[in-house]
Amino acid sequence: MPELSNRAALVTGGARRIGREIALALARDGWDVAVHYATSRDDALDTVAQIEAIGRRAIAVNRDLAVEPGVLSLLAECANELAPVTCVVNNASLFEYDNVARFTPDHLLRAMRTNAAAPVMLARSLHEHLAHDAHGVVINLLDQKLENPNPDFLSYTLSKAALKEATRLLAIALAPKVRVVGIAPGITLASNLQSDMGFAEAYRRTPLGQSSTPQDVAQAAVYLANAGAVTGTILLVDGGQHLVPSSRDVMFATEPQLDQDGGKQ
Repeated sequence: MPELSNRAALVTGGARRIGREIALALARDGWDVAVHYATSRDDALDTVAQIEAIGRRAIAVNRDLAVEPGVLSLLAECANELAPVTCVVNNASLFEYDNVARFTPDHLLRAMRTNAAAPVMLARSLHEHLAHDAHGVVINLLDQKLENPNPDFLSYTLSKAALKEATRLLAIALAPKVRVVGIAPGITLASNLQSDMGFAEAYRRTPLGQSSTPQDVAQAAVYLANAGAVTGTILLVDGGQHLVPSSRDVMFATEPQLDQDGGKQ
């Protein structure tokens, strides 16, 4: 890895929620951080300010990850404004409800562009931008439901399955310069479809009695960013949620107001 004072990371979707926790955890570990955002500009600037308060440098970078030219220019902008990036955390994700009945090719393509294609392009860009004697790491955020599948959020799940396989393939293709790893969280933060009570109940339905917190996921990201012998593997951080079979997404067991198509009754 580069010297501690020169380490720079890019966290996509780093303005809010889990991405923010990862960005802050990396800063505490000695990384300067580029905080990517799509629409959450104020949140991104607030995250940048929090990183600077830790004593690290940070910038906010705006991109639509579904637009290829913007994705391809992202690492160059980070290098110009911050430092050459050696860690990319692919955290940003399009999470929209569909199932077999609601499925459309356009819905799948939207999910694939953001959730699978952009991470692959950023991994390739990292490999291309690294100095000849430098090494880097890509950390892909996945989902425990890939180990315990159900057909809810169909397009999202298909896109994350593609990213999971890409994690293994890229680990082979980009070695030895770039390690590629994944983190698969469980239910961590409430979605816009969940009530506070429903989320709390779903959160408890794991063997450990609790799923993952944003801090748990961020801790795993820091570990993987520094784990020089780890590549091509997925770290499940979910309180054992993947061990509990379910034919539907866990939210449908705790949210009686949701209908069978994922909408509010």
